[in-house]
Amino acid sequence: MKFHFSRGFVSKTDKPLTYQESLMLDLQKTRCELEDAYAGFDYVTDPDLIDCYIYELNAVMKRYRYLLQQAADLSAVRLSPQELASEDLPSEEFPASRPAPAGQTAAG
Repeated sequence: MKFHFSRGFVSKTDKPLTYQESLMLDLQKTRCELEDAYAGFDYVTDPDLIDCYIYELNAVMKRYRYLLQQAADLSAVRLSPQELASEDLPSEEFPASRPAPAGQTAAG
């Protein structure tokens, strides 16, 4: 029995995912990972964990941009250059000027 990470166990009667379907599932999964990494970064105070989340954010963000580019190349998702450069995808590697969560100051 096959196992698709994005869908769990599948039976032999299930048709395989197309490349576009797989790409869209990867985009959804990566978007969730990005949100999780931001949430984790917002609530850690240990300097080692802060470094870990910075590396995780950079890695997930690069994967997300790569998948968006692949989707745009396939015309599966029509994105304009303005949408690719939107506030959702910072132009920096790690957005140092990200606002602090409610109730926290820049000092911690």
